[in-house]
Amino acid sequence: MRQVLLAVLLASLLNLSAMAGDVDREAAMQALTQPNATLIDVRTPEEFAEGALPGAVNLETSEFSAHIAEVAPDKDAPVVLYCRSGRRAGEAQQVLESMGYRQVINAGGYSDLLPAFDAD
Repeated sequence: MRQVLLAVLLASLLNLSAMAGDVDREAAMQALTQPNATLIDVRTPEEFAEGALPGAVNLETSEFSAHIAEVAPDKDAPVVLYCRSGRRAGEAQQVLESMGYRQVINAGGYSDLLPAFDAD
């Protein structure tokens, strides 16, 4: 019985991580070299005010439907998302993909990305 419970728990955890969207920092950094790329910080406005990546627009996942067309009108252009850990960015990625955006990348967490931007 314990093995069955462990198998169910493991399957749930694997499914949760897949639902959150895979982090691909390398693809994110490459996408950001394109002039039509949009960088979106999906953290709260309070988190954003404490520090954000250069050029990022703050748009919480809950506001995507209402404001994404203003921020990223071209559904074929790269959209790079980040948050604190990558979880909310993964959720946002799913929302954007369901809305027809074709190049959405979860860049992961702010603190993990910051050194790459400081190097520039």
